[in-house]
Amino acid sequence: MLLQRIITASILAPLILLAIYFLSTPQFAFVWGLVILVAGWEWVSLIDINKIYQKIVFLLFLGGSIFAVFSWTVILEIAAQFFKMPEIRNFSGAIEWTVIPPVLVWIVIMILIRNNPKDLLALKIKTRYKVILGWFVLLSAWMFLERLRRLYGAEMVLYFFLLIWAADIAAYFGGKKYGMTKLAPDISPGKTIEGMYAALASAIVCAVILGLIYGFPAIIISDFALLSVLTVLVSIYGDLFFSYAKRLKGVKDSSSLLPGHGGLLDRIDSIIAGVPVFYAGVFLIGRMT
Repeated sequence: MLLQRIITASILAPLILLAIYFLSTPQFAFVWGLVILVAGWEWVSLIDINKIYQKIVFLLFLGGSIFAVFSWTVILEIAAQFFKMPEIRNFSGAIEWTVIPPVLVWIVIMILIRNNPKDLLALKIKTRYKVILGWFVLLSAWMFLERLRRLYGAEMVLYFFLLIWAADIAAYFGGKKYGMTKLAPDISPGKTIEGMYAALASAIVCAVILGLIYGFPAIIISDFALLSVLTVLVSIYGDLFFSYAKRLKGVKDSSSLLPGHGGLLDRIDSIIAGVPVFYAGVFLIGRMT
């Protein structure tokens, strides 16, 4: 299993790096949108929507929402260039406020999983609410990773991915080596508190390395360290949230698309949860400097 994971990751990682650095912003948005749609297909399968036409309706609505947000941004860019009024782009600033709801949702999910995992497993949630929640978190993930790429460049997107990857690796090996206390045994028996601490420590290391590479002052490094820790913490509980959905469904993986990794949703669950928090933090740090 570990060998399969390594082989699959060694294929996917270069493709992701190529997409981050060599695709234009519209191309990156399109590819990331396709990834989100595949994740959406896996999500509706997890919540017991089995009829093909219902899955297609969900994907059409999710894809239409992605297209609407992207079109709004493009229209503002074109208008700013045509009228030679860069300030028109500021109307897109309304999107920045929409980062607050997904951040709050993930914080609430984190608290619920941390404090009441058994109650969550016993909770009966109507399918329509699961559909709305899936649409909301997937659209948010697409929106804020696209904006991160558009407004802050490939380097910031790369840092975000490396942060999540480093945390995942640190949690895995830290948990294997030192794991004694289960983080949420009713939802994901393999995750440990010690593994979580290893992931949080890796976030601080990533922030310090970033700061040293770019010569940031100490205050900015400390800001990025705090943001990185918060992002990783939320991403861990994002992983647990999708594990919770799989536990309710009675399956181990969201699909068998990626050998050794399960489904695509299994690979991007931490990214889905972490990106709104990371984007909000980068935006705030930029405003304060």
